[in-house]
Amino acid sequence: MTLSERAFAPARRDDDVPVLATARLVLRAPRRSDAKAIAALANDRRIAANTARIPHPYAIEDAEQFIASANKREGEACFAVTHDSAPIGICSVELREDGPELGYWLGVPYWGRGFATEAARALIDHAFGDLEHDTLISGARVNNPASRRVLEKCGFQWTGVRLSRIRAINSAAPIDRFRLDRGLWASLKSWGRVNRVT
Repeated sequence: MTLSERAFAPARRDDDVPVLATARLVLRAPRRSDAKAIAALANDRRIAANTARIPHPYAIEDAEQFIASANKREGEACFAVTHDSAPIGICSVELREDGPELGYWLGVPYWGRGFATEAARALIDHAFGDLEHDTLISGARVNNPASRRVLEKCGFQWTGVRLSRIRAINSAAPIDRFRLDRGLWASLKSWGRVNRVT
């Protein structure tokens, strides 16, 4: 999709984004009131260095801009991942030139507790179910085995390595690329049910 196509794509409203509940998490559209919490979590170089587009340092103004631009296009979904009503990270499906892409990050205090896998599975179900995508792509820096493991636990298959620009380090880095199709997802649905709240 070109920049001009993106500019003229139909807009969506946040109230079109469902609320998804898992065993421990609630995924909902990010709100302006989340800006301070999102900025505090994202302003960690360990997070920014493992994502393509998060700058470092990350200020409240960056969070406000991000929230204002979220959930504006059909076929995309951006969720604040919340635990005990507090934002702990972000997960999304964005339309890219090579297909819909799953992305996610969690604040460092929430690493290693299975939250990323739980949130990713909920979003994958939404992407294949409600958004009706046939495939999803994703990636993880080759030096980020925890993120790679999340994708593997969700059924993603490794497709290769490519260099991608990482904004926070102002350079390119090798990224493991992954793909999940609808057929494999359907066979893996034993991971549990996600409740659509709204």
